[in-house]
This record gives sequence, structure tokens and C-alpha cells, in this order.
Amino acid sequence: MGKSVVKFLLALVFIVTLAQAQEESDLNQTQVLLEAQYNEEVLALEESIDNIVKELGKEGVLWQKSYNSYTTYLDVTKELKEVRKEIQLLSKKGRGIKARDELNALETREQILANQINLLQGKDSAPFKELLIPDELPEMPEVSNPVAIFTALSYIKIIEGKLKNYQQRQVSLRKHLVLLRKKSRLSSDLAQLSVDNDDEEVSREDMHKLIIFNGALETVEKASVLYAQRIDSVEAQIQKGIKAQTWKLFNLGIIIVVLLVLFLLAKLIIKKYITDNERIYMAHKMLTFVNFSLIIIIIAFSYIDNVSYIITVLGFASAGIAIAMKDWFMSILGWFVLLVSGSIHVGDRIRVRKEGVEYVGDVLDISLLRITILEDITLTTYTINRRAGRIIFIPNNYIFTTLIANYSHATLKTVWDGIDITITFDSNHRKAIHIAKEIARKYSKGYTDITRTQLNKLRNRYNLKNTNVEPRVFSFAEANGVAISAWYLTNAYATLTLRSTISVEIIEAYNEAEDIQIAYPTQTLHLNPTNKQDVIAASLGEDHNSAVEW
Repeated sequence: MGKSVVKFLLALVFIVTLAQAQEESDLNQTQVLLEAQYNEEVLALEESIDNIVKELGKEGVLWQKSYNSYTTYLDVTKELKEVRKEIQLLSKKGRGIKARDELNALETREQILANQINLLQGKDSAPFKELLIPDELPEMPEVSNPVAIFTALSYIKIIEGKLKNYQQRQVSLRKHLVLLRKKSRLSSDLAQLSVDNDDEEVSREDMHKLIIFNGALETVEKASVLYAQRIDSVEAQIQKGIKAQTWKLFNLGIIIVVLLVLFLLAKLIIKKYITDNERIYMAHKMLTFVNFSLIIIIIAFSYIDNVSYIITVLGFASAGIAIAMKDWFMSILGWFVLLVSGSIHVGDRIRVRKEGVEYVGDVLDISLLRITILEDITLTTYTINRRAGRIIFIPNNYIFTTLIANYSHATLKTVWDGIDITITFDSNHRKAIHIAKEIARKYSKGYTDITRTQLNKLRNRYNLKNTNVEPRVFSFAEANGVAISAWYLTNAYATLTLRSTISVEIIEAYNEAEDIQIAYPTQTLHLNPTNKQDVIAASLGEDHNSAVEW
């Protein structure tokens, strides 16, 4: 009986021991599985956090840098306070070599930290200080003329770019904040799983950082709304100015178009009722000047705010301007005189004499400041200048100070021209006068008739007393003989042609007449009769134009 009990007890102990061993084995396996699962969760969280940190390095770099500068400033400031406390404590201790070395090291450290604070100046008030404040808007331009419209449009583009830039800051901060929230949740989960105090510290830092960035986002959102409203108000004012100037420019354009149409109609009327091309040309130039002057005056007075001020300034400046630009003003006045008086027209042949220099040419243009003429081949170019074909510019003020002769004024297109031929004293001078008059009448008859008609037309404008247009011949006693001066009417634009023709005809007629001798410089010598043959030979050999008198 006793042995059976002992065996039973031993078997029971064995069974219990075996059960305990099995339970411990199961517990160990469960613990291994739990540890493996824990490690996997921790690794997954850490990997997710690392990925978020990488994304944070891409999004919101400016915000992160500003925050880092702020935290760095706080850390440096805290460390600087601690260093200064240590310096104060060390200064109270002894003056040993070791103390002095430590004090020097702390002072050097203090200087380094102070320099760092100077570099980080402005980061102490709040993080993101420079990013939260919108950019200042430049001064709004005043749209007071059409040119300012382009400046205003450029200004609108600039301020819209500033608003877009600020809104992009807001978007980047929001994206950065989303990533920070994810990182904060993951850090919190990791801190709950981990027993490491560092993870808890990181989680607290993330929560503090999240609070700061949330506040920054709220500030940016409010500032963005106000900034957009301010820009909208500025744009509305500028658009109002642009609209006013556009409408003003449109009205001004209509006025200018009406003026151009009116002057075009005036030119058509002038062309219809005036047949003289010269008057048409001058009238067109006058209308063009008046037209552009009116347009300039209208434009000037449309965009000058204080006309009285401008008039006052011009009044004071007029004296100096008149002195400095005297010739210009006199030329402009001369232009008006030419237009009103009509003494010179385009196409007229004129002669200008200034300081002994003469120019004869045809008027090509009469502008505001000068008369332009084309120098032609005339008696003046033949006898004086020996040049022709030049473009001569004559200031309009010359009409007040210089002699200007018009060869073709009004309806006259002819001028008197004269030819002088000297005959000897013993020639039949009455016959010579008759020949010269007949030849001059023959070749100038057409111009004589034309001039008679033209002078009759001029009687209504001028008091004409002597209207004799027939050729005139005069005779004068000169040193070398009797000068026959034949005067006749000829074309003002071709005097040399008729002069050449008549001169040749008169010379040929005189040469054919036996009792008419053309005179030229001669010499009379009174010699001794004994040397008669030698004197004749000498006189013939030295000067064939000499005459010997016995």
C-alpha cells in the first residue's frame, strides 16, 4: 500500500514538472514572437519617419530654414547666458594659472557666441518673421497720360506677381505642415512603443514644432486675404485711371480725326477753286502747319493740369528763349510774312545778295525756317560764281535784312536783259542803233507780247506808270568808242540763251556793214618820219591791235 502511494506521487510530480516545462517553452515562444512583432513595428515607424524627413527636405525649405535659425538663436542665447554665469563664478575664485586659462577659454567662447547672435539678429522675436510679412507694394503710379497706361499695366503685373509669390509661400507652408503632422503622429506612436527617452523627447519637439507651424499657417492665411484685398483695391484704382485715360484718348482721337477730315476737305476745296499751282502749294503748306499746330495745342492743353503755371513759366523764360533763339523766331516770322505777302513762291527765280556774295536760283521749297533754291546757270554764275547746280539754303529772316530780288514775281515771267557793244567813234552809230533795235525786236517779240499782257493784269495790284515793253537801245560815249546798249525782254528762266543768240546776230550784222567798226582797246603812236619803216615793222611785230598815226 505504501509503495503504491509513493509511485503515484512520483508520477504526479513528473507530470507536473513536464507540464511546467511545456508552459515555459510556450511562454518563451510567445515572447519571441512579440519581440519580433515589436521590432517590425518600430522599424516600420522609423522608416516612415525617415521618408517624411526626406520629403520635408524638399517641401518648405525656406520655412524650415527660418525655423532652424530661430531655434539656433534660442540655443545660442541660452548657451551664452550659461557661459557668462560661469565667467562670473570663475572671476570670484582665485587667480591661479588654471583659473586664468579657463577664464580665457570662456571669454573666447563668449565672443564666438556673441558673433553668432549678431549673425542671427532679427530671429529672436518670432520664427518666420521675414516670411510672414508680405512684400511691400511699390508706390502706385498716377495715370495722367496715355504713356502712363503702360507703366500702370506693368505695375499691375508686378503686384500680382507679389501676391502670387505670397500665395505660393502659403501653399508650401501648408504642404510642409501636412508632413509635420504625419511625422508627429508617427513619432508619438514610436514613443509609445519605445522605452527610449530620446523618442519621447523627439515626439515633444515635434508637437512643439507643429504648434508653431500651425500658428504660422493661420497668420499667413489671414495676411494673404488682407494682402489680396489690398492689391484688388489698388488694381481697381489703377483700372479706373486707365479707363479714364483710354476714354480721354478716344475722345482726343475723334477730335484729331475730325480736324484731319476738315483740313482734307479744305485742301480739296482749294484745289477745286484755285488754279494756280504755286498758290495751291503754299495754301497746302499753310493748312498743314495750322492743322498740326492745332493738334499739338489740343494735345498739350489736354494733358497739362495747371495751364496758368505753364504760361507763367513760359512768360519768364520767353525773354531768354527769344534772345537765345532770335534767328529761329525771326525765320518763323519771315515764313509768316512770306505766306501772307506772297512776295516769293515755290518755283520763283530769285537772287540773294549777302556780304558781296550772290546766288541766283529757283525756289524749291519754303519751310518754317528757310528757303531752299536750286542754283541755275545764269549771268551771275557766268560772270561771278563760275559754279552752278548747288542747293542753297536761305534763312527766312534774310527777307528783313538782305536784298532778295524776285525775277518772276506774281504773273511776271520775263525780265529785262541788256547787251553792250562798243563801236569806234567814226562808225555810223545811228545805223548801229537801228540794227541792234531790229534784231532785239525780232527775237524778243514773243516775250514782249507776254509781258504786255502780264503787266495789264498787275494794274489792279500795283500803280504801274511806265509799261513800255518794246526793246530799247541807248548809245553812250565811252573812252574807247560809242557804247551801243540794247535792252529787251526775255524769259526769266533762260536769259543766257536769248542773250547768246542776239549777241551773235548783232556782231554779224556789224561786221557786214562797211561803216560800222567794232571797237576794242587801241593805241595811237606819234613817231619821227625818218624812222618810218622801222616803227611800222616794230609796231606790227609787237602789237597787231595797235594803230599807227602819222
